[in-house]
Amino acid sequence: MSAAPRRALLICNAKARNGGLDLDEVRRILRAGGIEPVEPPPDADCREEIGKQAGAVDLVILGGGDGTMNFAAPALVESGLPLAILPLGTANDLARSLNLPLDPLEAARFIPTAQARPVDLGWVNGHYYFNVASIGFSAELAGELTADAKKTFGVLGYAVAAIRVLRRVRPFTVTIEHDGVVEKVTTIQVSVGNGRHYGGGMTVAESASVDDGKLDFYSLEINHWWRLIALLPALRRGTHGRAADVRAFETQELRISTRRPRPVNTDGELTTHTPAHFKVVPKILQVFAPEPVRGPSPFDLLALGSRLFPSSEGPQ
Repeated sequence: MSAAPRRALLICNAKARNGGLDLDEVRRILRAGGIEPVEPPPDADCREEIGKQAGAVDLVILGGGDGTMNFAAPALVESGLPLAILPLGTANDLARSLNLPLDPLEAARFIPTAQARPVDLGWVNGHYYFNVASIGFSAELAGELTADAKKTFGVLGYAVAAIRVLRRVRPFTVTIEHDGVVEKVTTIQVSVGNGRHYGGGMTVAESASVDDGKLDFYSLEINHWWRLIALLPALRRGTHGRAADVRAFETQELRISTRRPRPVNTDGELTTHTPAHFKVVPKILQVFAPEPVRGPSPFDLLALGSRLFPSSEGPQ
C-alpha cells in the first residue's frame, strides 16, 4: 500500500524575474515525487495563505527571489512549516547560500527526496531576514534598484544602479555596540549577515553559513569611492575582512545608531531604520536543502596557527 502524498502549499510570485515560469512541469515533477501541490488564487497574500493552510499542508514551496522569502519569513516561523524554494528571482542569493540548484526545474526535482534542516534567521527591529541587513550604500542601492530594472537587466541591473549610487555616496558616522564594546566609526556601509551571499553574488564572509548561530558584521571605512571598486573581488570572495579599511567581526547581537534615522535594507527590501537592534535567531526555520557551503573561519585559522606555532611571536 503506497503512502499518501504529502501536501505542499505552492505559491509563486508572478512579479519575480522568472515569475512567468510555466508551472505545469513543476506540478508534474512534484506529483511524480509524491507531493500534491495546493495552490491559492494568483493574487492571494502569501503570508495569509501560509497561515490559513498551516494545519492542512506538510510544507510550503515558494517560487520567487530573496524578497519573496523575506516577506514570507514571519508566516513561516509562526506556522512551523518547512520551506522548499523554487529560485525565480534576479539574484537568488538565499538559494546560493543554501547550495540549491538555481534552475527552477532542477530545484523542483530536488524537493521530493530532500531533507529539511534547521537554519538561522537574522532579526532587526522585529523584522526577520535570511541573507544580510545593511545601512548605507547597499540601502541606497536597494532604493534605487526598481523591480522593472531587475526584471529587465537581471544581475546586471545591480551594477547599473550601483554606478549611479556610487557617484553620490558619502561617509557617515555610526555607533556600534556589541559584546560589551562601544565603537564610533565613519563608514559608507555597515552590513550584518546571517547567510552567506547577498547583492547578486557578494559573500558576507568566507566562513559564513546560514546555520552557524552567528552574525557576520563588516563596515567599509574607506576614504574614496574608487576604493570600493578595488575591494569588489574581495567582497565577492568574502575576504574583505582582511583589508585594513574594513572592520569585521562575528557576534550574536549588536546595536547600531546614527545621527539621523537611516534606512535598513534586509534581503533587498527597505524594512526599518536606525537605531537598529540586530540579533541571530538560531535554527528557527526548517528548509529543504543540502549541506551548506562552508569555508574556513579566520578565527579557526587563528586558533590553528596558535596550536601549530605556540610561541608568543606566532608563525614566522
